[in-house]
Amino acid sequence: MSPRTTPRRRPARRLPATLAGATAGALVVGLAAMPAHAESGTDVPIGTVARTVGDARFEPGPCPRTADPIPDLARARCGTLTVPENRSRANGPHGPHGPKESKGPRAHEGRRITLAVAIMPAESRRPAPDPIVWLAGGPGDDAVSEIPMALAGHLNRDRDVIFMSQRGTYSADPVLTCPNIDEFNARALGLVSNAPSTGRLHVDATRACRDRVDGLGADRSAYNDIESSADYDVLRKTLGVKKWNVFGISYGTHLALNYMRLHPKGIRSVGIDGVLPPSLGGGAVTWKAAREGFDGLFKACAEQPACNTRYPNLKAVFLRLVSELEANPITTTVTVPVHPEPVKVVLDGSNLVTWLTSATHVAEGVPRSIDELAHGNGQRIAEQLAGGKYSPQAIGRVAHGLVYGIFCSQWTPYESRADVIRGGHRAFPSFPRSMLANAPQLAWLHDDCRAWDVPPAPPWIRDVTRSDIPTLALSGGFDAQTAASNGAYVARTLSRSHAVTVPYVAHVVFADSPCAQTITTSFFADPAAPDTRCLAGLQPPQFEIAP
Repeated sequence: MSPRTTPRRRPARRLPATLAGATAGALVVGLAAMPAHAESGTDVPIGTVARTVGDARFEPGPCPRTADPIPDLARARCGTLTVPENRSRANGPHGPHGPKESKGPRAHEGRRITLAVAIMPAESRRPAPDPIVWLAGGPGDDAVSEIPMALAGHLNRDRDVIFMSQRGTYSADPVLTCPNIDEFNARALGLVSNAPSTGRLHVDATRACRDRVDGLGADRSAYNDIESSADYDVLRKTLGVKKWNVFGISYGTHLALNYMRLHPKGIRSVGIDGVLPPSLGGGAVTWKAAREGFDGLFKACAEQPACNTRYPNLKAVFLRLVSELEANPITTTVTVPVHPEPVKVVLDGSNLVTWLTSATHVAEGVPRSIDELAHGNGQRIAEQLAGGKYSPQAIGRVAHGLVYGIFCSQWTPYESRADVIRGGHRAFPSFPRSMLANAPQLAWLHDDCRAWDVPPAPPWIRDVTRSDIPTLALSGGFDAQTAASNGAYVARTLSRSHAVTVPYVAHVVFADSPCAQTITTSFFADPAAPDTRCLAGLQPPQFEIAP
């Protein structure tokens, strides 16, 4: 998962100095000549024909704007999908999904929104007829900006890969990003995490975002898994694709699990990486994820003689530091290359947990950083926290309108603050109660959702997904954002599933692990028999040993 408070999961090789994610993007190009392949029995390439299906229309056109240059878009076939913003309004009071209350003015009635589409051609000269559709993480990440990750893993080896920006995200219209929240999250590094005054400022930033979204005329109640699942269903139909495969990462797994039960027709297979089940969504599962990811890393250090000798009892040291810093935070200042002034960082228990949740991506340096902190030097941890929050990739990229639309309609109505505290205590019984209500990555969420003010989704949105669609559930042994055990959890009710944990890798293994990439592409080639032989040769990281 990659919620609103931390930079998203990215490959460790892209994060040597900070924990900032590197996204990429570009504007451009239309319909360059592409190798033709069958689209529903024709020789017309997917995405070159305008088509209307019901109240949705796909139009070929230029590739979308992106936050960073994406040279590969020069080879893409692009266009836009136009859909109703709120299908319950567009289809009458009961809509296609049953009765649904909506907030906001009547001006939303019949409003339509536009979603950017980019289709990257297969590497093969004779691609398979069933493409892959990519579901981005977040919630709130832009799918088109994740093209470099997909191509680096050769996901398009044998199939075209389709990227559609989910509603509200950077390449869509309207764009429901709120840079003020990202900027506040950076400044909040200088505040005590769990102080009531910090919570009030957090909610103030959320209200400002809500007002911005309302000012754009957007219907806050229409940004959720139900509407997004319908968007993907009509995308497949308007592209003329009879069968496709789904690949979701992080939050995209949450959406994929709902999509495959709401609109199963036309789905050949589903890959999910960094699994976040809708039935578990909330603070309790993020506490569990943090515990599993931290334990995986601590165990790897303990099993490596050099690491264990230099940093004995690393887990106990970390747990002790969290409690000590929550009671007596330390304050430091660091220099961030992209920020002109020194940055104040308060290292308290919650910020230490936040740091390690992302630092599992750069696991090699974690034991050394914890040891330095235990000896009074928190500079490296503070620099990584500030580098991530102040990075250009952390500002103005996430669609907080979609983030809150999902969390506040599908999560907080079905999980109380007491549930979060109990989940935190189960995972970390030694942690002070003062920090348990603010789960990792989800600080002040219940307060934010009261300000966001959208109606709850139907209770069935929390049901487990039951399906016989072939599914690959990938997890990482160091994943501290979505628990590795979630893969086995969803596999119990997916009758043709394969749950695979890739050891020594953090959140979203496809981004970091050539082995995970091999498993994924082999699964889409033959969903009954993914090739997992590479798992046997994987080795733990070589942890940094301080002199």
